[in-house]
Amino acid sequence: MNLGGPPLSRLLYSLAVIAPILVAHGAWAQQSQQQQACAEDFQKLTQKRMAAIEKLNALGKAGKGKMDPMAACPVAKALGGVETEMLNYMTKNKEWCNIPDNVVEGFKDARTKSQGFAKQACDVAAKMKKMQEEGAAGGGMGAPPRLPSGPL
Repeated sequence: MNLGGPPLSRLLYSLAVIAPILVAHGAWAQQSQQQQACAEDFQKLTQKRMAAIEKLNALGKAGKGKMDPMAACPVAKALGGVETEMLNYMTKNKEWCNIPDNVVEGFKDARTKSQGFAKQACDVAAKMKKMQEEGAAGGGMGAPPRLPSGPL
């Protein structure tokens, strides 16, 4: 092709060559922005999740491996809430963020386990609270009866 012609033909040739490159770059930039947005959103959710997990771990460490259900229940519920939020995000943005199906399914399983743990902790905490209330009211398993004292 002769580029020595009028300037308009050179401009049209340049546009014909550059336009597909610009379109490809625009698509790449959009994809890059979309991946960045997904990564930022996921990072925020992951930080919230890790904070709840760290609190649970600290409770377990403080109890030397045994967790106080009264303290663990609200933290475990919060963890379940964050994981539900993450799962909803993953499901809603699966295509947009290119999240594989196996990742979503694996996270569903992890969330189910967390919810099971929260249910157990909260059930035990509710029983403990009920026993404490009954003990304070004088019913149930309060103080044992006094035995007679003195010589038999």
